[in-house]
Formats: sequence, structure tokens, C-alpha cells
Amino acid sequence: MKVLVPVKRVIDYNVKARVKPDQTGVDLANVKMSMNPFDEISVEEAVRLKEKGVVSEIVAVSVGPTQAQETLRTALAMGADRAILVNAGAEDLEPLAVAKVLKALVAEESPEVVIVGKQAIDGDNNAVGQMLAALLDWPQATFASAVELGGGKAKVTREVDGGLQTLEVDLPAVITVDLRLNEPRYASLPNIMKAKKKPLDIKELASLGADVAPRLKVLKVTEPPKRAGGIKVESAADLVLKLKNEAGVL
Repeated sequence: MKVLVPVKRVIDYNVKARVKPDQTGVDLANVKMSMNPFDEISVEEAVRLKEKGVVSEIVAVSVGPTQAQETLRTALAMGADRAILVNAGAEDLEPLAVAKVLKALVAEESPEVVIVGKQAIDGDNNAVGQMLAALLDWPQATFASAVELGGGKAKVTREVDGGLQTLEVDLPAVITVDLRLNEPRYASLPNIMKAKKKPLDIKELASLGADVAPRLKVLKVTEPPKRAGGIKVESAADLVLKLKNEAGVL
């Protein structure tokens, strides 16, 4: 069974994002970049499935700039077998465009499963997995907290407001993963060295024939308002009065 795992290069989650002075976007100059945390979880799950003997090949895919090769090498060091970079240059593609590119890659690679992080921490769109499933006309199981593959089916436990929901979908399928699915491993030094010798193919965006024309226009990017300072009250009675008369929550 072949698994396709899309990964994205994003601002490291420990870094505080800065907005450009002209408010056209986020400043990425001299900023530490790393693999999207949800994608680390999807890579880890694919590797675990391979260790169980369920999966035979893991193909990591990224749609982005040439620097995304570093992100793909991280996926290879974690256990992916080979990688594909779709060179999109400096262009930040919309979720629908990314889904169309992934659809073209699925047509070439013919995987049985696509395992993808539920969202990227930069755009927080939570859309690529669902759009890809719709474009492929494949079953989808989102927000997975447990995954079992076998017998041509995927059994996925997902978190919902009322508790846990278990789905069974036919393969091929698209699965998006949530935080509680697993804890990604750290790549060991020997595996990092081995990753340098694993195949990493680079495809140009235009070669896939996907329509990536933007449908959205960003008008302005601003930082969230700074939190105002709190106040002190003399007694519990004063607190109740302020919550009732000023905050309006009682």
C-alpha cells in the first residue's frame, strides 16, 4: 500500500509572526521555518503504519518554494521513502489550488491513502484535505485521533463535540489528522544522514497542468489588538456589580 503525505513549510510555531509595515502579509525575512506541526503528525502516522507492515511506501509531497526541500528532507529523515517538491516559487497558493496540484500528483502516483494534517498553522484554513477528497471523489475521514488500515478499508476514530465517532471508509481515501493521533518522533542523526541519499524529485508547477489561478484577494493583514490591562476590585460584591453592569455577563 502506498501512502501520499503532503507537508507544508511554515513559520516555526515558537516564532511570533510579524506583519509587514504595508500590511500586505506576514514578514518571512530571516524567520525560522519548519514543518507544519499537523503534518509532522501525518508523517509519523504513515511511518507507524509502515512499521506495522500495513504500508509499503511513503511519498512525502510539498507544494512551495525551493526551500521546502529542507522540510521534505525532515520527512525523509522521519521515515518517508521518497519525496516530491512541486516548485511554486514565492507564490503562496490558495487551498483550492494546492488541492488541485495534489489531485494531479495522486493521478501520477496512484496512492491508496492520502494522510494530511488537518490544517496549516499559518493560514488555519482547514480546507485542503476536504477539497482534495471532493476533487478526487474519494471518501474522507477528518480530525483523526486513531487510524487502522486493512482489508481495503480505513477505520478512523475522530473527535466530535459529543465525544468520539468511529468511521469506516473504503480505500482509496483521504484522512486528515488531529493533534491527539500521535507524538511525532525526533529524527536521529543516522536517519538525517540517510535522508540526504533518498530520492527527492522536483517538478515545476506548470508541468502538472493544474489551474492555480487565485480566487481570493487579501485586502489587509493586521495584528490582533493588544489585550487591555485588568482592574482590581475591593470586594466580591464589587466584582459581581461590575460583571453585571459593565461586562453584562450576569
